[in-house]
Amino acid sequence: MQDVAFIGLGHMGAGMAANLAKAGFEVRAFDLNGDARANAVRAGCAEAMSIQEAVENAEIVVTMLPAGPQVETVYLGNDGVLAHAKLGATLIDCSTIDVETARRVGFAATKSGLSMVDAPVSGGVAAANAGTLTFMVGGTQTAFAAAEPVLKAMGKAVIHAGAAGAGQAAKICNNMLLGISMIGTCEAFVLAEKLGLDPQRFFDISSKASGQCWSMTSYCPVPGPVPASPANRGYEPGFTAAMMLKDLKLAQQAAAQAGAATPMGAAAEALYQLFAANNGSGKDFSGIINLIRGDS
Repeated sequence: MQDVAFIGLGHMGAGMAANLAKAGFEVRAFDLNGDARANAVRAGCAEAMSIQEAVENAEIVVTMLPAGPQVETVYLGNDGVLAHAKLGATLIDCSTIDVETARRVGFAATKSGLSMVDAPVSGGVAAANAGTLTFMVGGTQTAFAAAEPVLKAMGKAVIHAGAAGAGQAAKICNNMLLGISMIGTCEAFVLAEKLGLDPQRFFDISSKASGQCWSMTSYCPVPGPVPASPANRGYEPGFTAAMMLKDLKLAQQAAAQAGAATPMGAAAEALYQLFAANNGSGKDFSGIINLIRGDS
């Protein structure tokens, strides 16, 4: 099996690194947080104390980082990945960042003799832990082919979206749609309640009618109909409102640059901004139903 460096062991990265180790890859894991490194060791990874130590002999480098600035620092900094990765290594960035940063870092990797893909994910923490993520991948066909076996060890679907940056484009478009559909689903449940409809009865009807969508059938924002949804555990997050807001902001940034009209995306961003400012930031994004009810 290939040697893999994994950098970024937060809520998502921890499960992803553990699944690579479980699949038989030799994983050297690095994070600035010592507890996160210790957890990775318990999951079967070897501990690295620096980026250099993690990547110097790795054939594959995987990163899962909070945002574009961290991605640029980790890859392009003096002590970063490009300075220490071995020639011919394949780099896989699974962070969700802006398209331009993804393209800029990918171009720098190519100039350094490395291949790189942007491979943001869909599925949240539960899917990261279960190894059932969906990966949207941007990069050359050669880079995709090199990255695909590693991504398959962490996910159920690995889809080549196109050239560098296309994975990020697919992710922000998908999550803009998700944010919009969740708000619509919440509004429908709140209206149903106020009209005297039992939430379970409304779910039974709408989930089999034209209103059916993922936000309803897989992630229902009211307790009861979908036992696994965060609504049944006080909106403890699988995907926080803060992360949804970040993705909606990326979508609006991209829309402005591309000259695309996204009025519903802009409205969703404004509502999630309001929810986050009213102590909703750390709640699951489906918890925005409480804002719509007037409870938050």
